[in-house]
Amino acid sequence: MNENGRSIVAFTMVSHAIVHTYELSIPILVVIWLSEFSVTTATIGTIVAVGYALFGIGALPSGLLADRYSTKSMVLIGLAGMGASFLLLSAAQGTMTIALALGLWGVFASIHHPASLSLISTGVSESGTGFAYHGMAGNLGIAFGPLVTASLLIVFDWRLVSALLVAPAVLAVAYALTAEFDEMAAVDVDDEDGDGDDRSDGPDSLSGFLADSRALFTLGFTLALAVVLMNGLFYRGTLTFLPDVLGGFLPDISGTIGLFAPDSPMAQEFDLASYLYAGLLTVGIAGQYVGGKLTDRIRVSAGLAAVFSALVVLSVAFIPVAEAGLWPLVAISAVFGFVLFSIQPLYQAAIAVYSPPDGRGLSYGYTYLANFGFGAAGAALAGFLLNATSVGRTFLLLALIPAVGVVIALVLFSVVDAE
Repeated sequence: MNENGRSIVAFTMVSHAIVHTYELSIPILVVIWLSEFSVTTATIGTIVAVGYALFGIGALPSGLLADRYSTKSMVLIGLAGMGASFLLLSAAQGTMTIALALGLWGVFASIHHPASLSLISTGVSESGTGFAYHGMAGNLGIAFGPLVTASLLIVFDWRLVSALLVAPAVLAVAYALTAEFDEMAAVDVDDEDGDGDDRSDGPDSLSGFLADSRALFTLGFTLALAVVLMNGLFYRGTLTFLPDVLGGFLPDISGTIGLFAPDSPMAQEFDLASYLYAGLLTVGIAGQYVGGKLTDRIRVSAGLAAVFSALVVLSVAFIPVAEAGLWPLVAISAVFGFVLFSIQPLYQAAIAVYSPPDGRGLSYGYTYLANFGFGAAGAALAGFLLNATSVGRTFLLLALIPAVGVVIALVLFSVVDAE
């Protein structure tokens, strides 16, 4: 990879890690908000769902804008906006400000994926390697963002922690302002205007956008997008309140393991559930690697059916196993994290299989709209279920989501792939 490619990949990796650091720090903060503001899981779930929904809803217009404007500038705006959103969160005195801050975060975070993927595809000659490094950075943010947040919360108030989390965005923006690279180095440029940019203008009108969308939505792509939606609903539904759920089954061992004096403030702030949650997400890195390897060895639709089936079993078994003790809970959490993240490369490959090459950019927008936008309803759904029934029944009902995913994947396998 040449210097231009390395510069682009480094830039997008930093942004990707920060996006997911913020995204997965929110469930850690949810545990504190439930206690401090004396609100129900239904209320917090709805507030979080709005922010996560905007994370996805904004992906479609962001994808269209990425075809018209500088993707580097768009990513910079996203980074600055995410930092400002967490700065606003640090000043929150009630749930209304939290809702506003998370909503703004969702809008600015939605810029990253369409813009960065477009930047890699046009500026990095070895784009496959660029995408791989980009994905790894996202995984690191997913895993270590919650770990850093949980560690800071041992020492500091959550508002100060939110303010400290602004620092990565500030540093990333400072680095990006000094980074120089050619956004179009990997494509043939026919530059009639002499401005060094050959971006597609995309659809010129609403009718053009609708025509392109109709061409994209074949039976195969529609079913693949439904798979993405099922993943998004289950992902948000299980992860948003998982630190709080895990805390109900873990013993209070902060003092007994000897890390802190039993009566010290640090012992009172230490939350073992947050660290188990971070560990679960870390195991997910291995799951993504294995899922990626599977895409090269088996039919994607068959792999989706198998992973969704495993998620049904894990969702049904999670609470009974958690009630059996600490180590069974640790074991099933590790397996759950591994399987939950192994499906991501599979559905990403499915989108590529069932969409035309010339519609790939638009397919990115629809994919993240389904996964992060409509999928955000899973957070609100889980919140309402936890408020209305037991945690065991909540997981049983959430198991219906991957069960639907199994059916969709089998239709892909037996109907579309057989054509």
